[in-house]
Amino acid sequence: MPEQNTSEPESSFVSHLIELRTRLIHALLGMLAIFLPLAPFANDIYSFLAQPLLMHMPEGTSMVAIEVISPFLTPLKLTLMLSVFISIPWIFYQIWLFIAPGLYQHEKKIALPLVAAATGLFYSGMLFAYFIVMPLIFQFLTATAPEGVAVMTDISKYLDFVLTLFFAFGVAFQIPIATFLLVKTGVSTPQKLADKRPYIIVGTFVIGMLLTPPDVISQTLLALPMWLLFEIGLIMAKKFVPAKETEAT
Repeated sequence: MPEQNTSEPESSFVSHLIELRTRLIHALLGMLAIFLPLAPFANDIYSFLAQPLLMHMPEGTSMVAIEVISPFLTPLKLTLMLSVFISIPWIFYQIWLFIAPGLYQHEKKIALPLVAAATGLFYSGMLFAYFIVMPLIFQFLTATAPEGVAVMTDISKYLDFVLTLFFAFGVAFQIPIATFLLVKTGVSTPQKLADKRPYIIVGTFVIGMLLTPPDVISQTLLALPMWLLFEIGLIMAKKFVPAKETEAT
């Protein structure tokens, strides 16, 4: 009897590892299925990403490639990262298939909408960064270059800069989800969070200062949406979390 009790947890652990490996393989295959068709268009994708900077660069200037392999490797790196971003719903679905068997029914009901909302907010943050933030940042940065200095950004450094912005805004746009979960799990209440609004506003500007380039425009363009998203999260919490749950805290 003791041997049976010992072997059952071991077999269960092994089965979980096998299931985890399966989900990881499926997630990687999903990313690969997106990457392979996009790879031939890597240069075009990079040109599209570079437009917010190129449109504000002085006439006669261009981007440069300092490293020998950068013209080949940098567009491929961008395409790979784009494949990861596009496949986020598929990756989340694989994570869901792995954890769903261990969740209660009421947890499943709330998990799927939250995952869908988190994915949509992440994409919204990236689009906001590309269409709103990046043009304003590059207009400001190119206009402030000292006289006699040619703005000729390295393509690899530019990619790293843009990916940082995408990640920062994608994560920042998760604030409504975080606010909702703080209330849903009983860590706080809408009223307590509302009372901390002045500190939260200051915190958004501090985060904006840390995550964006050292200019007022980009810091403000991150801080203001974060504040607005916090208010949206409060509204969600008040609307969808039963009053009994908030009162219990």
